[in-house]
Amino acid sequence: MEEIVYIGFAWSLAAALATGAGALPAFLVKNISDNVMDVLLGFAAGVMLAATAFSLLVPAIDLGGPIVSVFGLLLGALTIHLVDKLIPHFHPVAGVEGPPSRLSRLWLFIIAITMHNFPEGLAVGVSFGSGDIARGIIVATAIGLQNAPEGLAVALPLIREKYSRARSISYATLTGLVEPVGGLIGIILVTTVHSVLPWGMAFAAGAMLFVVVDEMVPESHKKGFGREASIGFLAGFAVMMLLDSLFK
Repeated sequence: MEEIVYIGFAWSLAAALATGAGALPAFLVKNISDNVMDVLLGFAAGVMLAATAFSLLVPAIDLGGPIVSVFGLLLGALTIHLVDKLIPHFHPVAGVEGPPSRLSRLWLFIIAITMHNFPEGLAVGVSFGSGDIARGIIVATAIGLQNAPEGLAVALPLIREKYSRARSISYATLTGLVEPVGGLIGIILVTTVHSVLPWGMAFAAGAMLFVVVDEMVPESHKKGFGREASIGFLAGFAVMMLLDSLFK
């Protein structure tokens, strides 16, 4: 068990640090065209959807059956929905969401990304907690691929808000560091109580699916480059589907 915990935590940390790696181009450019950013966001959404379907939902159905998987998925989506409504946060594209707050836009922005990243870390942890290291690596790889463009999407708005490049990239990196926390919780939970595993997988899938359809896809289509974003989405889905098949 201890070995799985260490391995899972290390991979969830690596996936989290991909957020900072993805933000590094912000040292070289002040901005990236909207169509390129939308393609990247679409790609990330496609990767997330494929990981949700093939690496979380399918194993959850195999282990716990369709009823458990449906209820677990709905519970995960409902949880993120309630968190989204109750906790103040800010999306640069979608605007302010949740209840009013006196916090600065920077902190509301950081809270938004943190809310987004926690279920991703949970998904990595649950996958490693199943004892299937290959599946855990697949999910961690998917999260890392998704985090890279997200890191750039975090850093560039901060630069436009007059934060220094170094500070913007640092904040982008920090927003990803909640993922190892979620990963550790997921690993410990499913390795301690094995019957929770299909529930945990379905819950993580529902949480990630909600983020994809409620935030990532709408934001990638909001600036008029929906077709480009859709192409990026299909590319991301195909890449993740191929990686999932190769690892297995």
